[in-house]
Amino acid sequence: MAAVAGPVTMSAPTSASTTAAAWRILEYGIASDLEIRPRDPHVGWQTFRVPSSTDDPQVVCAGILVSDLFVPPLPEVPRPGQLVSVGPPLYQSGGCAANTGIDLANLGIRVRVSGRVGSDALGQQIIDELASAGVDTTGIVRSTTSTTSQTVVLSVTGDDRRFMHCVGANAEYTAAEIDAAAEGAEILVIGGFLVLPNVDPADLIEVMDRARASGARVLLDVAVPLGESNVGDRVKPLLTHIDGFLPNEDEAAVITGESDPIAQATTLLSWGCPWVAITCGTDGAIYADPTQIIQLRPLAIDYVDGSGAGDAFTAGIVIGMLREWPIEDTLRYAAALGASVCRGLGCHSTLFTEEEAREHMAQVELHWIQRPH
Repeated sequence: MAAVAGPVTMSAPTSASTTAAAWRILEYGIASDLEIRPRDPHVGWQTFRVPSSTDDPQVVCAGILVSDLFVPPLPEVPRPGQLVSVGPPLYQSGGCAANTGIDLANLGIRVRVSGRVGSDALGQQIIDELASAGVDTTGIVRSTTSTTSQTVVLSVTGDDRRFMHCVGANAEYTAAEIDAAAEGAEILVIGGFLVLPNVDPADLIEVMDRARASGARVLLDVAVPLGESNVGDRVKPLLTHIDGFLPNEDEAAVITGESDPIAQATTLLSWGCPWVAITCGTDGAIYADPTQIIQLRPLAIDYVDGSGAGDAFTAGIVIGMLREWPIEDTLRYAAALGASVCRGLGCHSTLFTEEEAREHMAQVELHWIQRPH
């Protein structure tokens, strides 16, 4: 289905069996006075929303904040003792919360970022970069005991990236800080769960339940450290307390024990997840809810660096939810944004403008592996 213009109406589904028939496309744009309806946790994709005050953020992105150092792509990993000449490295704010927050702000969304940084120059750099993008930084806490988190990102041509990460102040971030920052938001995006060691899952469930009770929708993203064990046991209890889950293929494999993204999605749905979108790098993405499974084919671009693609994809999903788009157009828009940041070094240097995203989303192909009944 291509991008659609012009106002039409929407009726909300009340059960999985009526999902396909119930959706009609809304006008592209953010509605201002939508009816608040009860939510069915078993339906999957649902786009009704609670309008926020213009003083509130539409979206709160909570989670890891990182100072990233990007090494330009190398033809191969250097041998021990070998000196390799590279182009200018890029220093940029990163981490799930920062990346998605900056992407949303650049596309005109009111967004607050919540996280922890150190009381150091790198922490101030992150705050300044977010503020310059138009992000509300009042949810960021400065640690007096830990440095700002840092990651060195090494790209090798034709291969996946290598990450060398220092947790830093992210280790002090708590569920209470998410709770404090989330007030008034229509959508709460929690990014980097599993690399936030001080965020207790039970406390996080309480925060998510409180946000959803106030009318917000909650999306969850994760980051899985190398060698982490019992990951599925930690993620599974959260899935019935969220509105959507956004792991990548590698993360979903560790969580579910399944290597195939479709099997991963099916397992996550069986655990009570309302819907899941699994990004698969150059293989596109898989979306699944209780009524359908959709494969997204990637948008063709001149690839440089895949950093931040998943976070830009998340930003696209969020915008589709805010604008009340059906899942097909939301996925196309998200895929276009995700591809766009792969055209240059860093996580958000080459993000499409709104006009570019609208133009390119029509080129994203969808294939239904399972259609709604």
